[in-house]
Amino acid sequence: MQSQIFELQYALDTFYFLVCGALVMWMAAGFTMLEAGLVRSKNTVEILTKNISLFAIACTMYMICGYAIMYGGELFLSGIAGSETLTSDALTTSAENGFGGDSVYSAASDFFFQVVFVATCMSIVSGAVAERMKLWAFLWFAIIMTGFIYPLEGRWTWGGQDVFGLYNLSAIGFFDFAGSGIVHMAGAAAALSAVLFLGARKGKYGPNGEIRAIPGANLPLAALGTLILWMGWFGFNGGSVLKLGDIASANSVAIVFVNTNAAAAGGAIGALLLARVIFGKADLTMLLNGALAGLVTITAEPSTPSALQATLFGICAGLLVVVSILALDRIKLDDPVGAISVHGVAGLFGLLIVPITNPAVSFIGQVVGALTIFTWVFIASSIVWAMINVVIGLRISDEEEYEGADIAECGMEAYPEFTL
Repeated sequence: MQSQIFELQYALDTFYFLVCGALVMWMAAGFTMLEAGLVRSKNTVEILTKNISLFAIACTMYMICGYAIMYGGELFLSGIAGSETLTSDALTTSAENGFGGDSVYSAASDFFFQVVFVATCMSIVSGAVAERMKLWAFLWFAIIMTGFIYPLEGRWTWGGQDVFGLYNLSAIGFFDFAGSGIVHMAGAAAALSAVLFLGARKGKYGPNGEIRAIPGANLPLAALGTLILWMGWFGFNGGSVLKLGDIASANSVAIVFVNTNAAAAGGAIGALLLARVIFGKADLTMLLNGALAGLVTITAEPSTPSALQATLFGICAGLLVVVSILALDRIKLDDPVGAISVHGVAGLFGLLIVPITNPAVSFIGQVVGALTIFTWVFIASSIVWAMINVVIGLRISDEEEYEGADIAECGMEAYPEFTL
């Protein structure tokens, strides 16, 4: 009888991991549609190409070496059997070590769930560098980011290893439930480094410091992308509970789903109201980014707040992201989709408020962890961007930027019926 319970839990937790992983994979479609909607039509094909390519590169590099760096083991996933069977060894050596109310699942399902997180991190960079970066420069960076930079900071956090042998983030109280810092702020740090190297799009800022809006070509696509991301986030946060096979875990999953949704709703409301105060009208792009900021914020700890607290956290994130987007524009940091504000600023905010609802977490630990992640990713990314810039250059020419990256980088247009 006990063996049957083991087998049922193993099957249920493995299946739950796989379904949540598939939801997170669908977030790739969300990022793709969001970015395609917020860039000009002449850059649509290139942004689509980047997003699908980066997902393929992330999956391949994490298989080759990223997973081994982050969690230990052999390269090329050779340590994961092609066909796993339920054995006592499989039960006792699973990620949470045994039955007893803990998670028991296939190692392959763990890899699948983890690899889609890597792709999410890299997707954040794509939108921030849109409309002016060379496609192949971006893809070369994706290889290093997904194969080395992200896995190493993941090793120090979720992997439980010391930071260059100096200190252990878990031991000093750092906590990040599903990746506000480990995934989202890390992606934003790489994006910020790239934006500093690239500079702004031509015409974005006037000679006297005026800020010129560059509207996206397809706001229905951007709205669709946001709703896809909102849905995929249930897998992102819900799957990070790591199991479903007992009453306590099922209740925890339900709470995480409710809080994830509440924070997104709060973020949308907060951004919508502040945009109305500032601009005198409802700004759709701020509304969309507010919902995403709420989602990023709650990702750090969606299991301990009440639904009301999650909503309030989301509202704060929505207000914060509007202020951040406007502030970055004032200092001439051109981020076409608001990725640095949504994932970086809201990600940091999410980390810092965890101790409010989870007293076991140290505020100092959160600060040290955030600084560690940001410093490592920013410095490592800057080195890689600098090397790529020397070898092949980062930015397309002024003429290519004027004509659009679609023709320059991909040789085709998204809407060819409008051309002769």
